[in-house]
Amino acid sequence: MSISPEARALIAQINKKHGDGAIALGSEMVLGGRYPTGSIGLDVILGGGWPVSQWVEIIGKESQGKTAIVLKTVAENQRRNPDFTTTWVAAEPYDVDQAAALGVDNDRVLVVDTRQMELAYDTVIQFAESKTVDMIVIDSYPALVPDEEAEKSMDEATMALGARLNSKFFRKVGAATRRALDGTERPLLGVMINQYRDAIGQFSPHGTPQTTPGGKSKNYSFYARVEVKKDEDIIEARPGKGKVVVGQTIKLRTLKNKSAPPRQVATVDFFFRDAPLLGFYRGDYDTAKELLTYGVLFDIVERRGSYYSIGERRWGPGKDKLLDDLRAEVDLQEQLRLAILEAAAKPDRELITGAANAA
Repeated sequence: MSISPEARALIAQINKKHGDGAIALGSEMVLGGRYPTGSIGLDVILGGGWPVSQWVEIIGKESQGKTAIVLKTVAENQRRNPDFTTTWVAAEPYDVDQAAALGVDNDRVLVVDTRQMELAYDTVIQFAESKTVDMIVIDSYPALVPDEEAEKSMDEATMALGARLNSKFFRKVGAATRRALDGTERPLLGVMINQYRDAIGQFSPHGTPQTTPGGKSKNYSFYARVEVKKDEDIIEARPGKGKVVVGQTIKLRTLKNKSAPPRQVATVDFFFRDAPLLGFYRGDYDTAKELLTYGVLFDIVERRGSYYSIGERRWGPGKDKLLDDLRAEVDLQEQLRLAILEAAAKPDRELITGAANAA
């Protein structure tokens, strides 16, 4: 049934008063798109990458890989877009060397070095409203300190100050993050890094109950929430020197996702130091391993026994030569990445509850 002339007249009247795009037909709305994460597994469980013009939360305990995941996202989007610019609120120190090792061009990162919560939030809102940057990162919420708390002595209670400010921030930043429905304005991704805390006085059948600081209301404001957890160490055996821990497998789980099924799991191998014998260096993901895993999972890479094929090309016995070619051929990587994302977007696909052994 088409829209009646009366409804169209009302739409025109409201748009004239409040600005073009205040009301639009659903069929005329342009989807904001996605920012790739640098990990095909994380892209898949998110529904194609990070949703733009939205805020997302990355959660985990200390030293699990939260900041690394965000820096790899920045690096991947900088690689694809020479104008990609990030505002990074550094409530915790911004490690320039680590960012560079993970592929980040620090000349395109604007660092707001403050732990003052009000200043940080006001600055974020101004950048979001300005439409001059592509990504805003708050690293991290627990490190921000409200002014009132900073002014009080150690023995004075400051219960829930941060949570109240956080709730107010998300009520205000939502409008600043919103972009035109026709897709003509520069998109923005907002990322907040958070850390688990023990939920004192609560019960969990799965061990110590956990919560994230910042109040419960923030959970409704995030479009996606991703848990980051270390799975296992990656070890390189060095002749005459023993075994060295060179990286870790990071397990990623979507706790909330408004544009794809939640509670999906992916893993990615991340190297935090050089591993020349394994062929990796500080800051690398094992991208080829991920592509092979998801290629087999979605039947893009055909596996017959110990032989693999993609279209007319064939590898084997074993997967080592295929992995070598994937690491060397950027075009083959991109071909496989796009095919995986297309297959993952089909509505009848099964939930990804773990794909580590698919290949």
